[in-house]
Amino acid sequence: MALIHHTTLKPTKLVLLTSWLPSRPWYGGAGEPKLAKAGGFRLDDPEGEVGIEFMVATDTAGAEPVSYLAPLTYRGAPLDGAEHALVGTMEHGVLGKRWAYDGCHDPVLVAQLWALIEGRAQAQAQSITDTVDEEVTRSYAGAGLAPTRIAAAATDDADGTRMTAPDGSTLRLHRVLRPAPNAASLLPEGATGHVGGAWQLPDGTRVHGLFAALRTP
Repeated sequence: MALIHHTTLKPTKLVLLTSWLPSRPWYGGAGEPKLAKAGGFRLDDPEGEVGIEFMVATDTAGAEPVSYLAPLTYRGAPLDGAEHALVGTMEHGVLGKRWAYDGCHDPVLVAQLWALIEGRAQAQAQSITDTVDEEVTRSYAGAGLAPTRIAAAATDDADGTRMTAPDGSTLRLHRVLRPAPNAASLLPEGATGHVGGAWQLPDGTRVHGLFAALRTP
């Protein structure tokens, strides 16, 4: 169970994302984003060492607001071999210096995301300790996921992030989020699993949409 500390962060997560987002191929803005936290959820690290957060941040700098999904991990020391995935460092009021990574390149987040899809892990509320997030949906239709699938290579493109496992399974993260119609199924045609979640639009409307879709050979 991850303990949520309500304390200071310098710089804040949104400040780190403001500098990092424009470097991503799926970022659709023309300049520096103007970000606001809009939603998300957490997953627990079974070892209790790594913080795992799926943050939704909405950019209001352009003509229309755009919501982005940022899976992040927070560590007390650098992750070996992940320099390319470092979002930035910050000083936590309780835990001290923390290294924030694009979680798609962090094996702890990848393993727990696969566990969430299969139903072996539960999504936790973003800001409340030991509370299940009932707005997160997941599904998986198939046999148990093989352990090798957590060793997935992540690549970014204009459509988001694709994690490819050795057996050919692919998990597509939707970095640019779009609200789904009410009562619509979030499972895309041909997909064998999904994760969906909720976020808030700038006008206060609460919406749901697809965060990730799994396709297996």
